[in-house]
Amino acid sequence: MKKDNQTKYLVESGLIAALYFCLNFVSSAVGLSYGPIQLRLSEALCLLPVIMPSAVPGLAVGCALANIMSPYGVVDVVVGSLATLVAAVLVRRCRKVTWKNIPVLSALMPVLINGIFVGAEIAFFQPSSGARAVTFLVTMGEVALGEILAMVLAVLLLKAIGKRYKALDRRK
Repeated sequence: MKKDNQTKYLVESGLIAALYFCLNFVSSAVGLSYGPIQLRLSEALCLLPVIMPSAVPGLAVGCALANIMSPYGVVDVVVGSLATLVAAVLVRRCRKVTWKNIPVLSALMPVLINGIFVGAEIAFFQPSSGARAVTFLVTMGEVALGEILAMVLAVLLLKAIGKRYKALDRRK
């Protein structure tokens, strides 16, 4: 990678990390960022890897920074940002599978990965009444539902960006 390209990649990643953190802060202010039922506005950025590879590390770093405020502590910093990184890598890899110009397989990745990783993490911290498997399945479903809503926002964001900024599209 040329020096100019490296700088651009780093700046884009940093801006995405900062935007993720700020959007999560807004969600947190209204009680939507942490816990089983969550709708992080920052998750609407999770389809950016479809058009820009620099979004992959940007999302992971932004999530790690956002999760510093989590009531689940360092576990959420590690598990949550790892889930975001895995999902972002898969979003990037699945970007060419589309339906009516919507990256459907990419949009499914954050739903599945965060549902499993974050669902397991939250279920682990829930008081146990003996049925951990049921708690995990319910929590996984709640997290996945929030991700589905975020993916609707993500698709709308991607379509808006795609219409105005064709130069950003680096699907190749």
